[in-house]
Amino acid sequence: MTMSTENTTSMPAAADATPVGTEDLRLRVVDALRKIYDPEIPVNIYDLGLIYGIDIDAQGAVHLRMTLTSPGCPVAQTFPATVEGAVGAVAGVKGASVELVWEPSWGPDRMTEAAKLQLGML
Repeated sequence: MTMSTENTTSMPAAADATPVGTEDLRLRVVDALRKIYDPEIPVNIYDLGLIYGIDIDAQGAVHLRMTLTSPGCPVAQTFPATVEGAVGAVAGVKGASVELVWEPSWGPDRMTEAAKLQLGML
C-alpha cells in the first residue's frame, strides 16, 4: 500500500488517509526535510513548498516529488541527491528516491506562513 501526501498547503495529511505505521515515519521524513535549506533562499525546502508529494510504501520506501525555485537553479543536478541522502538516513526508511518535477511551477504561494514570515513577506 502506498501513502501519498500532496504538499499543496504544507500541512500533514489527515490521519484517516494514512496507513497504520507510516504516519510516524512521514513525520520523521518531514523533520529531515525541514533541516535541508534551499541554497539561495534561507528557508527549509519543506516550508518553502518545494516538496510536492511524499509517498511511503508499507516497507518504508519513500518517494518524493519535489521541484526547485527555478529550472535554472545552479544545484539542479546535485540537490535531489542531497535530499535523497538526507531522507534515506531517517530511521525506518528502507530506501529513498527523489523525482524532480516542474509542473506545477513553484511560486511563493506554495510557502507556509512561517516561511513567508521568516522572509518578511507577511
